[in-house]
Amino acid sequence: MDNKEASEAINALSSPPSSADTPISTSQNMDNQETSEAIDALSLAASSSNPSISTSQMSLEEKFKIVRSIGEECIQEDELMNLLAKKPQPVCYDGFEPSGRMHIAQGVLKALNVNKLTSAGCKVKIWIADWFAQLNNKMGGDLKKIEVVGQYLIEIWKAVGMNLEGGHVEFLWSSKEINSRAHEYWPLVMDVARRNKLPRILRCCQIMGRSEQDELTAAQIFYPCMQCADIFFLKADICQLGMDQRKVNVLAREYCDDIRRKNKPIILSHHMLPGLQEGQEKMSKSDPSSSIYMEDEEADVNLKIKKAFCPPKVVEKNPCLEYIKYIVLPWFNEFKIERSAENGADKTYKNFEELAADYESGNLHPADLKPALSKAINKILQPVRDHFKNDQKAKDLMKRVKSFKVTR
Repeated sequence: MDNKEASEAINALSSPPSSADTPISTSQNMDNQETSEAIDALSLAASSSNPSISTSQMSLEEKFKIVRSIGEECIQEDELMNLLAKKPQPVCYDGFEPSGRMHIAQGVLKALNVNKLTSAGCKVKIWIADWFAQLNNKMGGDLKKIEVVGQYLIEIWKAVGMNLEGGHVEFLWSSKEINSRAHEYWPLVMDVARRNKLPRILRCCQIMGRSEQDELTAAQIFYPCMQCADIFFLKADICQLGMDQRKVNVLAREYCDDIRRKNKPIILSHHMLPGLQEGQEKMSKSDPSSSIYMEDEEADVNLKIKKAFCPPKVVEKNPCLEYIKYIVLPWFNEFKIERSAENGADKTYKNFEELAADYESGNLHPADLKPALSKAINKILQPVRDHFKNDQKAKDLMKRVKSFKVTR
């Protein structure tokens, strides 16, 4: 590739997409009850229909509420509103390293988020970051094993109910896409690297699950430059990733300043579910006691939740309550407690605020909450168990993944 072609590839980024000009401001005082009802209506069962049908009936504000609900943080809300107003099908980027068995934070939460996005008219590009997993030494850097893990993860999302109909969700393997369009990709990566000092890149190492203090390989230092380039390579309007990926998404917005690109990728950073044990800020695949895996048996789920940290009358940093708030309630639109009349009788919660108030007051005890949580999680996971027992391809993939040694 000559210098002229490389320059054109970079300069193309400075041309604004056709989606946006003048930002449309959004009200900061939307009615909480209306917002909750609009979002709660998008249970996984409800969103299994063709998203284009429901999208045509939605107002701009309804679309905004649904998309915005995914993010614990949004950078920036006015840009998001403007995008949804101007572009019929915004492109959302999500990505993952195939690095081992899948836990419910990655499996159920991602399915919920993707279904919300497609129901609001978005197209979701899920980046299967096989090369990135190799750079990060996952599965010992064995690309063939990494590919098997990636296929296994896709089978889980199919089984749990991610809406893959109608082409609104696209799985893209990084190795194949980069190789097929290398003349576009590598000039981008090189330009990102050229415009950033090493300390700035090192601050992004959190995106790999590593800190600046870790002994990093040269490949791992190169990783943030590649992930930043991915956003532009995939022509993403929205970066929909966890809060742990925030730094590299901000790097992408800063890169836009460097190249004088007007329209920056919007960042929607979703909440990070904690591990089941006290003090575990993030669910970890490397610690079985902290994670509920997507194909865990019913007895395994029951035992893990039974042993989970869940202090009476304490709402903050209580993992059991977080799973109810971010998984069970969005999935079922309710959380049902079954107990004897002497202990308060059955009760169904329609929102988290009411549940949290009862728990904090002592009206709801962990001994009643935990069995109800186990029952709800098991109901969500049962189709996944069935799929991996009855589908031979899925069964073989799981067997192979379980045989792999997980490396960090």
